[in-house]
Amino acid sequence: MLTFCVRRALLATLLVLAVASAAFVLTRLAPGDGIAADPFIDPPARAAERARLGLDRPLPAQYASWLAGVFRLDFGDSVLYSRPVADMLGERAANTAILASAALVLATLIGLPLGIYTGTHASGAGPALARAASTLMVSTPPLIGSLLLVLVAARTGWFPAGGMTSVGGSVSWSGWLADVLAHLPVPALALALPLAATLERIQSQALGEAVREPFIGATRARGVSARDVVARHAWPASLGPVLALYGLMIGSLFSGSFVVEVVTAWPGLGRLMFDALRARDLYLVAGTAAAGATCLAAGTLAVDVVHAMLDPRVRERHRS
Repeated sequence: MLTFCVRRALLATLLVLAVASAAFVLTRLAPGDGIAADPFIDPPARAAERARLGLDRPLPAQYASWLAGVFRLDFGDSVLYSRPVADMLGERAANTAILASAALVLATLIGLPLGIYTGTHASGAGPALARAASTLMVSTPPLIGSLLLVLVAARTGWFPAGGMTSVGGSVSWSGWLADVLAHLPVPALALALPLAATLERIQSQALGEAVREPFIGATRARGVSARDVVARHAWPASLGPVLALYGLMIGSLFSGSFVVEVVTAWPGLGRLMFDALRARDLYLVAGTAAAGATCLAAGTLAVDVVHAMLDPRVRERHRS
């Protein structure tokens, strides 16, 4: 088990380095750099600032210097915000974590019960309606879903249409928490609904296959009730594909909330990446890409470890 965890951790680290390096190199090769685009800086000051940030160095030397800093958790300074990138990543990752956690809970509460229901009911109006709703949700692009939810919120006034907190909101902790919770439904639903639909599909298919396994037939032959057969035997046996999906979901919630955060003005990693790309902020783009890749790798690693703990067959495959 230790060897399995170490191997997976090394692969996760390589993934983060590859994604961050690709973001760094591609942004560096793109024309413009944040400082050159600022019309309020005179040429001597612009040249001095580029030299201070190392933007005037050749790409290989600049990349090597940046990579050495990454291993010390120093991602450089943001041109756009004039702050260390590492400090900003911590703040924005916390905001995205709040949104991602809410979306993950909603997706689970919606998707898993629907998947269990459709996986154990092959026909009928109820399963057909659930599958139709799932198809609609999984086919709706995040941009369209976000815009529709923002429109509903703006027209009805049920929830704030954007932002994470109100302007001039409460300074107390309880007031801040209540304000954040009031702003959560729109972006959390925009993220959760497509994931819930995907969960329903995977859970339904996996459970449908599990109930046809020979050991399920033997369990039924012993007189076990249908509910216990599903809850104690078929559903646990179907969790492998679902757990694998959770690893991707966790990463996509952190790194794939780009559109939702921009549309709903949620100040997370997705919004930060948008601002960094628009400003050609090299170190901020690379740092945000590294943060998103870290979330994806960590989520995948956690699910792999949990799956290996629950299923001895996974451990045996990696021993051989």
